Amino acid sequence: MVAGGSSKFKVYDGPPVTRVIVSKSQRKLFLMHGEKVLRWFRVGLGFVPEGDKLHAGDGRTPEGRYWIDRRNPNSNFHLSLGISYPNARDIAEARALGKEPGGDIFIHGRAGRNRGKGRDWTYGCIAVNDRSMEAIYAMVETGTEIYILP
Repeated sequence: MVAGGSSKFKVYDGPPVTRVIVSKSQRKLFLMHGEKVLRWFRVGLGFVPEGDKLHAGDGRTPEGRYWIDRRNPNSNFHLSLGISYPNARDIAEARALGKEPGGDIFIHGRAGRNRGKGRDWTYGCIAVNDRSMEAIYAMVETGTEIYILP
């Protein structure tokens, strides 16, 4: 259960989230405990939503296996959880194209930033509404695996 008053910092006292799965095609983020879905949320993606991120500035959300590697309680996008992009494969793919892979990929809130921009508006991040981000932030710990699927 996620609880908390008007603060953006909620408390979660349920089963631990053992992994996060993002289905880009379904525009959904699933918080999992083993094989059980604890909660799911609608998401927005990069402004070029189809395909794997190839390099900085391409507007795509990466695909693959990563980890939640940092937490930002003071994000410009309400709250955010960092994703360990780029990995060695991502770096090699971008450099093979003569580009840099980019970075700073997060799950984050909206903080009013996508008004009028449509569902997929980030530069490669995974966006949810602020209330959903508060629950995700409370439930997901640093070190949790995240799988981003096409």
